[in-house]
This record gives sequence, structure tokens and C-alpha cells, in this order.
Amino acid sequence: MSGAVIFDLDGTLVDSAPDICAAAGTVIARHGLEPLTLEQTRSYVGHGAAQFVERCLAARGVADQPGLQAEVLAGFLDIYESAVTLTVPYPGVVAALERLTDMGLVLGVCTNKPAAPAHAVLCHLGLDRHFAVVIGGDSLPVRKPDPAPLQAAMTGLAASATVFVGDSEVDAETAVRAGVPFALYTEGYRKTPVSELPHDAAFADFDDLPGIVRACLGLSDVA
Repeated sequence: MSGAVIFDLDGTLVDSAPDICAAAGTVIARHGLEPLTLEQTRSYVGHGAAQFVERCLAARGVADQPGLQAEVLAGFLDIYESAVTLTVPYPGVVAALERLTDMGLVLGVCTNKPAAPAHAVLCHLGLDRHFAVVIGGDSLPVRKPDPAPLQAAMTGLAASATVFVGDSEVDAETAVRAGVPFALYTEGYRKTPVSELPHDAAFADFDDLPGIVRACLGLSDVA
């Protein structure tokens, strides 16, 4: 059996909230608006850049100003594509990716982050070499929780069985709709208690992920 592990990006593999917060703050400051806090930023991430900007403007009470959302979104995306310097992998991510590869598994990314900044941050952190497929929030006409992006990643990896790893409500729903096992990383950006999210396994330490993947895929002990 060929196995694959597909990961969400923000809040799962990397903590990108500081970069997202800084980029958003720069743009909305041009319009005389107060910057976001990191806590606000983390709570708005997950549904793609357009909805993130909409939430930012709603929090400042200006979401209904004509043309403002399109202008802020364009400015945000311009900065966001190269906003990588404050983003870091979560502890244990690199070792876990290497271990999964050593197990003979193929790896991919399925994120609502636009494809260009997703590739940029993966390359900046040297993580791109691990992933055969990266599906971004603008790679298809739809985004997670629609299952199509995850299904596209699965098709690209051509594996017979897949585990999806994510941190959020969106990721949990995506896995359910795609009919694949879901491993929930509990230290990311979710707002719902772990017990209320559908998942096959939950973990706070990436050292535990290879064993979880093995169990979800029904693999025998491999090197």
C-alpha cells in the first residue's frame, strides 16, 4: 500500500501569525486603522486571504466602506507573498517530516493560504523539499472546507491511503467531507475544544505524529 500524509500549513506546520499580523497591520495603517493583535490574527486565519481581510475590517467597523476591502486585500497580498521572516516551524516538524519520508510515505500540503506565499514560506524555511504537491487557497475555484483541494492533493500524490493533518475547524470539516482520517494538531489556531472537533487522533508533540500516521494507515512497523 502506498501512503500519503497531507498537511495544512498555517497553524499546523508553521506559526505564521506574526508575519500575517505585521502584513495586515502595515496595510490597514494606511487607512488610519489600528493594527491587529496576534490573538486577533490567529482567530481570523483559516478561511483564505479574502475572508481574513474581511474579518480585519469588520473588527475595525469599516467592512461596509465601498471599495475598501478590495483595496486592502490587494495591498495585503502584495506584502503577504514575501512575508516570511517572522514565520517559524512548530517544534519537531522537521524531524517528523524526515521520519515520515523515511517510512516511505509521500507528503503534500493543502492550505487556504494563497499558493504564492505558501511556496514562499516553505522555500524560506527549507521545507519545500519534503512536499511533492502544494495546493493553495487559490489553486482551485473553491477552498477548504470544500473537499476538492484536499482531493486534488491526494490525486497529485497518487497514494492509495491518506492521512490529513491540520489544526482547525476548517481542517476537521475538510477531512470529514473528503472521507479521510484526520490527525488534529492541538497547538495551532483552533477556537473549538478538541473534544468537539471530529478527529481520529490528536497530538501536541510532532514526535508523536509518525506513530499516529502508522496507526491511521494500518501500517506495519517500518524503518
